[in-house]
Formats: sequence, C-alpha cells, structure tokens
Amino acid sequence: NVWTLVSVLHTSVVLLTEMCERSPDMLSHFRKLVPQLVRILKNLIMSGYSPEHDVSGISDPFLQVRILRLLRILGRSDDDSSEAMNDILAQVATNTETSKNVGNAILYETVLTIMDIKSESGLRVLAINILGRFLLNNDKNIRYVALTSLLKTVQTDHNAVQRHRSTIVDCLKDLDVSIKRRAMELSFALVNGNNIRGMMKELLYFLDSCDPEFKADCASGVFLAAEKYAPSKRWHIDTIMRVLTTSGSYVRDDSVPNLIQLITNSVEMHAYTVQRLYKALLDDISQQPLVQVSSWCIGEYGDLLVSGQCEEEEPIQVTEDEVLDVLEGLLVSNLSTPVTRGYSLTAIMKLSTRFSSVNRIKKVVSIYGSSIDVELQQRAVEYNAMFKKYDHMRPALLERMPIMEKSSSNGPTEMVQTNGETEPSALESKHPPPVTQYVCLTLCRSPSLYDAAAQVVRRPPPSRPGPPPSPASFWTNGLKIEFTFERATPNPNIAVITIHASNTTDADMTEFVFQAAVPKTFQLQLLSPSSNVVPALNQGTVTQVIRVLNPQKVTRRPPPPPLMCLWWSS
Repeated sequence: NVWTLVSVLHTSVVLLTEMCERSPDMLSHFRKLVPQLVRILKNLIMSGYSPEHDVSGISDPFLQVRILRLLRILGRSDDDSSEAMNDILAQVATNTETSKNVGNAILYETVLTIMDIKSESGLRVLAINILGRFLLNNDKNIRYVALTSLLKTVQTDHNAVQRHRSTIVDCLKDLDVSIKRRAMELSFALVNGNNIRGMMKELLYFLDSCDPEFKADCASGVFLAAEKYAPSKRWHIDTIMRVLTTSGSYVRDDSVPNLIQLITNSVEMHAYTVQRLYKALLDDISQQPLVQVSSWCIGEYGDLLVSGQCEEEEPIQVTEDEVLDVLEGLLVSNLSTPVTRGYSLTAIMKLSTRFSSVNRIKKVVSIYGSSIDVELQQRAVEYNAMFKKYDHMRPALLERMPIMEKSSSNGPTEMVQTNGETEPSALESKHPPPVTQYVCLTLCRSPSLYDAAAQVVRRPPPSRPGPPPSPASFWTNGLKIEFTFERATPNPNIAVITIHASNTTDADMTEFVFQAAVPKTFQLQLLSPSSNVVPALNQGTVTQVIRVLNPQKVTRRPPPPPLMCLWWSS
C-alpha cells in the first residue's frame, strides 16, 4: 500500500544520507540520483490531500525534510547537482504554507540547503528573506534560529541581510536573553562605513538599557566598530566617551590606553576633549576607566582647559584651583582604585609645569610620600626628588607627550603615523624587513617551582611519526623550546632552568630574545643566550640559562604563574 511505499522511501533516503556523509566515494556515486529526488519532492508538493501521511495540510513533511537534507549533501560543492535542484528549491520556498510549525520546519531546511549548495544569487536572496520573515514570528525558537542562520550567512550575503537590519535591531528589545545576544552579535556584524552612525546610535541605546551581562561584550563591540569605521575623530572620541560614561566598569582592559592614544594623535581635538572629560568628571567619578582617561588628559592639557581655548563648543570658565580640587578629590575618594589614584597624582605633578600653583602641588605630592599604598608612595617619593634635586630638569621631564606612533596592518602596506603625518613604512622598500613574532608561555607551579618540569604549558608540534615530544617542551611556528630543570649547588633554593631552542623551518630565526617574569617573592637572573640566531633545519640550538631564587620558600600556589616570553624575526 501507499503507506508502506512511503516508509520504504523514507528509510532509503535516511540510509543514503548516512552513506554520503561517511564516504566520499558514495557521495560521488549517488549524485546521479539528484533528478529522481527532485522529481519525488515535486510530486510531494503538487500532490493533493492524503489522510495517510498528511500533517497540517502538508504532504509528508518528514519525507520532505529528509529529501532536502540529502539534496544539501549531494549539491555541496557540485555545480551540476546544484543547478538541477535550484528550481525545486524555489518552488518549495514559495509554495509551502507558513501558518503552522510544520511548514516552517520545511522552509528552514530549504533555507539551509539553498545556503549550502552553489545556488543562484536570486535564490539566496529568497532564502534570506524567509529568515527575515521568521524574525517576525511569535515563536521565540523560530526567531532564535533565524538570527543564528543570518549570523552564519552575513559574511557571504552581506547586502541581502542588510535589508532586514531594522527587524534585527528590533530584536535587541526582545525579553528573551538568547535572542538579545544573537541580535547584538548580528547587529555588530552588519556595521559598515555607510551605516555606522545609525547602527551605533541603536547599539549605544541598547548599551544604556541592557542587563549587566551584555555590557562587556557590547562595549567591546562598539570600540572595535568605532575604531574600524569612525567617520571622524570627533565622532570617534564622543562615541568612546559615551561608552565610558555609561559602562566604564565593564569595558575591556585596553580601552584606557587606546583612547589615550586616540586623543594624543587628534591634535586639533585636545581642547575639546579635555573640556568634555572635565565635565564628565564633575558629573560622575564612579566609572574608573573614564576617570583615568580624564585625569591623564587634564594632566596633559590642563592649560588648554584653564585658558578656555575650545573652538568646537562654548568654552567653560575654570580656574587652576578648581582643577586641582577635582584631582585631589580623586586621591581621597573611596571610589578610586589604586590605579586611578596613580593617574591623578601623576596628573597633578604634570600640572606643576602648566599651572602657577607650584607650592600647592608640592604639598600634595609630599603628603603621599608616606602613603600606605606602595605604588602611590613610590611615585610621590620620585616626584618629591624631582622637586628637590632635579628641579632644573622638571619642565623637560614633564613636557607634553608627543604624538604616539600608530600602525595598522590591514593591507599590504603598513602606515606609520608620526608627528601628525602619515608615511609609508619600510614595507614598501625593495627588501621587506623580517616579520617579528612573539609568544608567551606559562610555567605552572605545584606546589613549588621545582616541580614545574612536567607542567610546562606547551603547544604540541604537528602530527608526525616518531616518539612523542618531551612534556617540558613548547612548539610554535617551527620553533621548539625544550626546558631542563635542576637545583643549584650549594644553594638548593635556586632553580636552574636551561632552555634549548631549535628551528625546523627553512629560514634562520634572527633577533631571538627570551624573557621571563616571576612573582615579587622570587628573584630572577636571566643569563645571556649562546646566540641570537636560531639556525634553520635543526642545524644548531641556542641555549640560555635562567636562575630563579625562592628566598621565602613559598610553597603555596601564588597567582599569577611565572610568565616567559620570546621574540624572534624570520
């Protein structure tokens, strides 16, 4: 009967799918069945109502899904098979009823097949439009699946996905956490130079109102997008300041130095920036990254703030004492972290060459010479010495920071910005310089440093015949580092670590440098290496000795573990 035939057909399709997935030979052999599968699928679409295998008005949706999945496997990376199934996929996409979930399941499988084979551009647009309609569905699972599928296709069909940008942005307001996260990721993937202003407006609004679990990722995404597509330096500065103002405590660690570099290189924006940051500091000192950037800028450009030089907006009237009051308030505030206090004290010291209130600054610096914070005390002692012994050098030591070099390597030519001008780097020369590489590795301690021999965190070499590598070894890009560990005599508290560097590539690795860092309770002596060139093709090794003293005999596991870094050029 008909039901038995359908069951046999369904089983056959499942079996063919498994065989094609597991064997390339079977995949090539069964590609000749594509026309027959297309014919069967067409008959299912055109057939009328059949009570034996009809679900919600759709003829045998289970078999349709199985056939679509098999067609996707057979059509992948094959032009002829893909062309043979283009028409039937278009028919399924346009004739399937979407009022029930069973129809949505068939449409979703159709979309996956269209996106996975070598389909026509018009058919791919149709598939993306189906996903766009899914975003309007009341079912949360369907919306989530649509966002996930669009995120996978946005790189290959960016313009088609852009047409649904407003719907995607609306999903940022969804109550479901998973949908909001997918919508946020897809929104950042859609940002480009043409829509940067509008998309950033929506994403910043989302950043203001979203739950704390989203703020870190959203802030990082805004930083990256602004750095890549900023239409102007003022817009870039304003955007990052907005992030720091609303979500300063959630931003990534490198936001402060990146913004400082951006401000330093934007010479024409110094007066505007220091005025905006000073106003932000008066409103809120709880966002520590914002306070750190503001302190740095006031220390550098405090004279511009007091003089009222600002062409971008109406200047504010600020006196030297008011600026110093704000910075001193940061030093005594319970909200300030030790790092923030360091920024504030340095800013006050910088202003000693820009303001006339030198005596007041001397008193503030001298007070913190006895601070219980070791870092703050050290800075204050150094600054006091500068006032007493090296006052003639103070203006030169505390002069304004020069423009920082900024390099980018997005293309074949690296541009280095110096003194406000952009010049091609040495990459344009006839003989390009060697590429400098570096890597950091960690030695784990358990419970003492001397047990580290078998615990070197390593990157294993490529699979190759032969004995397995030593547990105390590290591989990366053809460079192999082997470690040997022993106790020194007569002092057993000294661990002697010897590194042996070899090179399996065809080119010498020059300018080889190995560096190590240990916790404050340890003492480190790094002896000179036997050479700074690691010969190619394992024709020699470079050795270097590291001596580590544990005077306090620390046996617990203190964070963080010792860090070792190496650099070389090839």
